[in-house]
Order: sequence, then C-alpha cells, then structure tokens
Amino acid sequence: MKTEAGGSDALYLPDFCTSRATLGIVLIVELTAIVLTLARESATIDFWTDLVRTSLFLLWIGLAGSALLCALRRRLVRTTVAAGSTAVLALISAVIATVSICAYLFGRTAMVIDSGAAGLFPPAAWVFVLRNVAIGLIVTGLALRYFYVAHEWRRSVELRAAARVHALQARIRPHFLFNSMNTIAALTRSSPERALEDLADVFRTLMSEPRQFVRLADEISLLERYAGIEQLRLGERLRITWELENAPIDALLPPLVLQPLLENAVFHGVEPGTAAGEVVVRIERRGDRVLARIENPYVADQQRRVGNRMALENIRERLALFFDAEARIETSADGRRYRVEIEMPYRSEGA
Repeated sequence: MKTEAGGSDALYLPDFCTSRATLGIVLIVELTAIVLTLARESATIDFWTDLVRTSLFLLWIGLAGSALLCALRRRLVRTTVAAGSTAVLALISAVIATVSICAYLFGRTAMVIDSGAAGLFPPAAWVFVLRNVAIGLIVTGLALRYFYVAHEWRRSVELRAAARVHALQARIRPHFLFNSMNTIAALTRSSPERALEDLADVFRTLMSEPRQFVRLADEISLLERYAGIEQLRLGERLRITWELENAPIDALLPPLVLQPLLENAVFHGVEPGTAAGEVVVRIERRGDRVLARIENPYVADQQRRVGNRMALENIRERLALFFDAEARIETSADGRRYRVEIEMPYRSEGA
C-alpha cells in the first residue's frame, strides 16, 4: 500500500490486531525467554523458576507492545519506512522501560518481601531497565529487519504475478478481436444497428481497466451479450441452454475466464458443422466451491483445436496465479460432446 508521507511501502509490519500475529509474538517471546534463561545459568534460582519469571515478564512486554502497535496502526501507515521503524523502536523501548520499572517496584512491596520472593526481582532499578531496553532494541531490530525483508519479497512476488496476469489477459483481447472479424462482417449485413450496439458493449468490457477480480454476475452478463451476438450471426444453428439457477452471482473470479470458453464452444463446436448445435452453460455452487461447465458438439478438427488449447492454457495459468492449487480446469470429450469444467473456491466481496 502507498503511504501518504513517503509514497513507499512503509507499513511492512504484520497486522498485530490478528490472532495469528499474537501467536507469533508469544512464540518469539518464549524463544527469547529460553535463550535468556540458558544464558544466565543462575546458581540461586533453578532453571524452570527462572524460565517462568522471564516468560511472564516478556509476555507483558510482548502483548503490551502488540496491543500498542495494533492501536497505532493507522498512524504508522502514514509514515515512511525509516520514520515508522524509529517510532516502533521508541514505542517498544518505552514499553520495556515501563514494565521493567513496574516489575522492580512490585518486587519492593511488603507482600513480596514477606513471602520471601524478593530474590526473584531485580535489586537495582536502572541497571535492570537499561539492560532490558538494550536487549529489547536488539530483538526488535532483528524482528523489524525480518518483517521488512519478508514484506519486500512478498510484494515482489505479487508484482510479478500481477504483471503475468495482465500479460495473459492482454492475450485474450486480440484473440477475441480476430475471431470477431467474421462476426462483424456477417452481422452488419443482416442487423447492423443491434450488431454494433452489442459488439460495442462487449468491446467496452474487454478493453476496460484490468481488475484482479470481477463478480460472477458481471461475467454472466458478458456471456449473455456475447451469446446474443453469435445468436444473430448463426441463427437457428446455435442453441444455448443456460443452467444458472444455482449460480452464486456474488462470487469473485478472474476476469475473462468464461467468455473465451463460450467463444471456443461456438467457434470450434457449432460453426464447423452444418446442423444445429447445442451449447450448455452450467454454473453452480457446491459448498465452498464454484463449478462452471460449458459443453458443445464435438467436431474432430485438430487444426482448430490448437487455438482451443491456447485459450485453455491461458485460463489455466491465470486460475493458478489467482487461486494457486485450489482451482482446476479439466476437459473431456466423448463421441458427440466436448466439455470444459472449471472448479474454483467460492469467494465473495463480503468474505
């Protein structure tokens, strides 16, 4: 995300308001407590007692610091990387100093002295505070460096993936334009006004600014407009059956995933034949999955199938970039029908 101050990715820290970040803080605290306890090797306090008191002390620091960073997250996002890192170091140092002074003062109370547990608390305040702040600065600095490197690596991966997605989507557009030349020529002779209007709507969608996700409702609308164009061109030769009763219209999916499949179904399945051909479009939700199937008459034409495979590979790669291994695309054919089925996780804008 862009910062308002420096224009760079300053908020490289994880969101400390989440349970996952809290778990990470607890693990870091416990590992630090174990290291400190092993390094001290106190002769007067056994290992487990020392580990417990160190863990409790560091947990106060870790959880208080995490809560503070959670509360100040919106302010930190407005700073540069350097200013944000300095602010975090200063905040954590203040938390460590405060908790250290409180621990020292608690050890000087009558309750602790009467119980004989005064030996578990530091005898000198400033030495205890300064040592803890120094250790905290080292640990926090190392953690900040790790968070920054991990953030930069993740952002680099996302930028490369986004560039790859845009390149793949850009390849879809000329593919559609070239296939539309014959459609334009045929329709402008029979019904030019409706042809140009429908084509303009489809081209407007295809040439719009690339988006990461689109709603299934928008993709279905694009399918219907494209189907209307082909229906005008092929007439009774094209029959499209829509099975969309169980389609989750709020589901999110990569743009231009279904339209190329319908285009291939018409171009490779219906157009080469002389008889009427039926194309079936079925979209439904099954649990937390979205299934889309497009099937068309099977025409054994290996030369045309090359173009079909190019579109399928394009869609397969884009699904992998968006959903990783959670999505799949499969094809099958028998003696009469050719099917393409896509399965992807159900995700909505409100999720």
